[in-house]
Amino acid sequence: MFRSLKTDTDPQVSVTVNGQVVEVPLGQTVWSALALSGQTSTRKAALSGQDRSAYCAMGVCFECLVEIDGQSNQQACLRQVADGMHISTQVITENTKADL
Repeated sequence: MFRSLKTDTDPQVSVTVNGQVVEVPLGQTVWSALALSGQTSTRKAALSGQDRSAYCAMGVCFECLVEIDGQSNQQACLRQVADGMHISTQVITENTKADL
């Protein structure tokens, strides 16, 4: 469904996505790295528990929130990957909202 416009000759970086190390082209957004690794869900909806993902892909909707290097609620569509970055999807429920 998704493919990168980057070529195989572009510099690659290693990122960890939900515990899985993946090689992605330098300059990709965190969300595109997720999509290219086959993980398009960024978080679970607080009330319904349904998978959420990038909707607008330009920083307006906040549906693509992930944890990056231990920092929660980062917009995956706006952040570029960096070598060694750790990316995790979020599960925010009614019970955990008070902890934020």
